[in-house]
Amino acid sequence: MFLIYELCYLSIRGAFRHFDHLESLAIPSLDTLLIDILLFEPLLLMTTKTQMQWLGHSAFRIISPDGYIIYIDPFLSQNPSTPDQWKKVDEADFIFLTHGHDDHVGDTLDIATKTGCMVGGMVELMNLLELEGLPASQSIDFNKGGSVHFDDFSVTMVHANHSSSYKGAYAGEAAGLIFSFEDDICIYHMGDTNIFGDLELYGELYEPDIVLAPIGDHYTMGPEEAAYAVQLIDPKLAIPIHYGTWEAIASDPIEFKYFVEEDEEIQVIIPAIGTDIFNF
Repeated sequence: MFLIYELCYLSIRGAFRHFDHLESLAIPSLDTLLIDILLFEPLLLMTTKTQMQWLGHSAFRIISPDGYIIYIDPFLSQNPSTPDQWKKVDEADFIFLTHGHDDHVGDTLDIATKTGCMVGGMVELMNLLELEGLPASQSIDFNKGGSVHFDDFSVTMVHANHSSSYKGAYAGEAAGLIFSFEDDICIYHMGDTNIFGDLELYGELYEPDIVLAPIGDHYTMGPEEAAYAVQLIDPKLAIPIHYGTWEAIASDPIEFKYFVEEDEEIQVIIPAIGTDIFNF
């Protein structure tokens, strides 16, 4: 049983260095913060047997309560933000993909070949991956509104407002993924998207405890729009993703946190890449 703590890595010289415009938001001056420190802040009490690490960009590694190892959008070996110890995958049971862009499919085929894991995603994307060598026996194709069920979790595909292609070929539509762990938590990975009204319906229908929201701007929504999106869903916790990988998406997670927590019922955690999000 785990208690969630915030592991917030602030580095003025690192990925979170673009804070100069935040003075207008009336948050404490960054002059009072130490450089390259870890802050642990107790969060809302939530117990879970699920384990999770953010691996940079939109990639996550989740271990289900029964021990299944799940990767989401495993862009790892070529990801400049992924720590070296997470760039190579030796064990995996499942991979789920939000869409076909290279920075999301990433190392999927290599991992599937090495581990024999199952790979799930949009129908057209899975067809393309099969043409690239993914065995049909390892392929799980499904579509928006559809769910796939396993021993201790299920995955539901929902809408994301974004494009999708794989090596220049049409890969179906982009999607979000909702992971419901039996008698445990529900995690909504929004994929790449901007805000849209159905998010409020998803919040009511699936009641996710945790939302993983892209905030990078340029290719997805930025921090303020992402905060509004999270407020529509109304989870207990929100985690910013898809930022800081490159200069074009070097948005401020602290800005996202500020806007989200205007709703006092939602808390934001900003995990350090590669660390356990849920700690004893």
